[in-house]
Amino acid sequence: MTPTLSASQRWHVLRAAERVRSGGVIAYPTEAVFGLGCDPLNPRAVQRLLALKQRPAHKGVILIAAEFPQLLPYLGDLDRAMRRRIDRTWPGHVTWLLPAHPDLPVWIRGDHLTVAVRVTAHPLAAALCRAAGGALISTSANIARRPPARTALDVRRKFGDTLDYILPGATGPYTAPSEIRDATTGKVVRPGKV
Repeated sequence: MTPTLSASQRWHVLRAAERVRSGGVIAYPTEAVFGLGCDPLNPRAVQRLLALKQRPAHKGVILIAAEFPQLLPYLGDLDRAMRRRIDRTWPGHVTWLLPAHPDLPVWIRGDHLTVAVRVTAHPLAAALCRAAGGALISTSANIARRPPARTALDVRRKFGDTLDYILPGATGPYTAPSEIRDATTGKVVRPGKV
């Protein structure tokens, strides 16, 4: 069931989605921290986001979506065991490394044959994906190797006016960015915390 957003929240979500569709880089709340996001298929927006974050492109980025079908254009073939693993955790605070579509741009997957994806349980982040019309990049709102922002004010302090929009709202109940698991093995690559 999708939580009902207030009129103010809907207005802010629509405004943020418009910025994403026009090639902007935004910040928005997720399950644990604020994320930086943009249209994953806009190479200029992705390059700008990586430059703001000082993140090397070879590492790849995480994509979030409101529902699994929004991720399908980015994915290669999944077997039944993978689907069972991921279905048990979504929507939620677990990011999975899944086979990347063969034509997936390098600026999304980095030097990997997989792509990191999550169906978010955060109501504002999910609403943003729906309003933007698809999956978004979701990388923690911080300069590389520094603590991520947990509030909109913290985002403003870290990035000033370099972002096109900051979607106001509270982060979720978690204290650390999402756990990352390998869908082939089920192995935890990056632990998450409650």
